[in-house]
Amino acid sequence: MKMRAAVLREMGLPMPYAQSRPLSIEEVELAPPGRGEILVKIRAAGLCHSDLSAINGDRPWPMPIVPGHEAAAEVLELGEDVDDLKVGDHVVLIFRPNCGSCPSCATGRPALCVPGGESNAAGALLGGYKRLRSVSGPGIDGTPGSALYHHLGCAAFAEYATVSRRSAVKIDPELSWEEAALFGCAVITGAGAVVNTAKVESGAKVAVVGLGGVGFSSLLAARAAGAVEMVAVDMLDSKLEKARELGATQCFNAADPAVIDQVKAATGGGVDYAFEMAGSVKALELAYRITARGGTTVTAGLPNPAHKWELQAVSLIAEERTLKGSYVGSCVPSRDVPRFIAMYKAGLLPVDKLLSERIRLDDINPALDRLARGETIRQVIVME
Repeated sequence: MKMRAAVLREMGLPMPYAQSRPLSIEEVELAPPGRGEILVKIRAAGLCHSDLSAINGDRPWPMPIVPGHEAAAEVLELGEDVDDLKVGDHVVLIFRPNCGSCPSCATGRPALCVPGGESNAAGALLGGYKRLRSVSGPGIDGTPGSALYHHLGCAAFAEYATVSRRSAVKIDPELSWEEAALFGCAVITGAGAVVNTAKVESGAKVAVVGLGGVGFSSLLAARAAGAVEMVAVDMLDSKLEKARELGATQCFNAADPAVIDQVKAATGGGVDYAFEMAGSVKALELAYRITARGGTTVTAGLPNPAHKWELQAVSLIAEERTLKGSYVGSCVPSRDVPRFIAMYKAGLLPVDKLLSERIRLDDINPALDRLARGETIRQVIVME
């Protein structure tokens, strides 16, 4: 079938993206689902900093590629051997497919699935398949009609997508499409880091450094977990004001040279858990330094792979620190997406308050500018 999709052909084009237009809206061809795959109609797709990192080149991907990894969709067609979904089901797309049988999957850690990681790195669906083809522009081999790469197994900035069944979780159809899309990345990454990776307990002191959709989801989850102090740290005062509205007990601007001392003074020596959600080594350094002795620092921000952090190793020992990475919120998607949605419906995780604006696919380039400037929390493309 033919459809419209946003195609990225060159990383690193300059801002403003409204002028350089890194994403071109093109007609592309989508193949039907193969064995173990499904065809879905994308109903809503969120704009995340992981998408921006593909645009600006912070996280290199093979080109040309259809980006987009946070989405809610409707099932239109089932491939062979898919017998646990039906046409019309609502699903959330998951940006790390899991094979279900590798050592990581077998031990309950599907976020670390080896075949899933390999297929994502190759710009393919689970198993190495590519179901997208260019129509008029050049594809992978430089000629029209050749294949295009899939971003994180989803390629969600499009009207339709063929994805692995292992990249989708069935959800409650009562959710609006825009709200449901947030559970594909922002919520499972941010809330999952709090609930699964750190296992924050009631009465804890928590700090979140970097207030995008993921960071705010961590803040909301920390409140739901019973944290008594919730410190928000960001470069923008507008984000800090929003954090206060969502329950942050104290807010600090990361641009202040004295911010580390300020947080430690305000929290009696630092927090029990600090979450770095900015994708910056400077933010990770800040999060580590505001963590109290015996505390845990969790990072999920995904900085540029070339960036390194010099750690004072002795502090890990003498202060009994814990430093943990968190990918996909250490989630088991089939378990965690439904339970986070249940928390949302119960009023414990009000992620609908993170929706900044609804946009059209044609308006995606100017929306990238607002994302890069930090002016929004979550913009969601609503497919017509």
